[in-house]
Amino acid sequence: VRRSARAVGGAEQAARYVAASAPVATAAVPFELPPGVAPEDGLQVNTIRVARALSVLFPEVTTIGGYRQDPLKWHPNGLAIDVMIPNHGSEKGIELGNQIAGFALANAKRWGVIHVIWRQGFYPGVGAPSWTADYGNETANHFDHVHIATNGGGYPTGDEQYFI
Repeated sequence: VRRSARAVGGAEQAARYVAASAPVATAAVPFELPPGVAPEDGLQVNTIRVARALSVLFPEVTTIGGYRQDPLKWHPNGLAIDVMIPNHGSEKGIELGNQIAGFALANAKRWGVIHVIWRQGFYPGVGAPSWTADYGNETANHFDHVHIATNGGGYPTGDEQYFI
């Protein structure tokens, strides 16, 4: 998919493909989100909101990573999650990843999404998409997971309620 997208228009073509398979932005719904599959320790509130929403909306996802040490700021500062895609190399897995990436981007303003990385595509919340470098393996190139970074919104105090 990566090569064919580059051959027919590059990152912008890939962005259209991701967007075409994604649901539209959700309407504000007074539905409190329960804790999802992501461990929330170390995550900031907007990152928690995204993780909880995706856990509810995409129940086939059983693993979402969050806080971890990393040389970049996103995970150590609770600003990013990694949504692991079941059967990520299959047509169904790629479609699921496209839907999750597109859904996060469609809700970027409401959820504070700064960028999404999926299948070597870098999709800012606002602006033109681009390609990432080849980092040598499926995980580093984001072929097995969708990376979603937020603006954080601060660390939880314990009194938060999370809504879609």
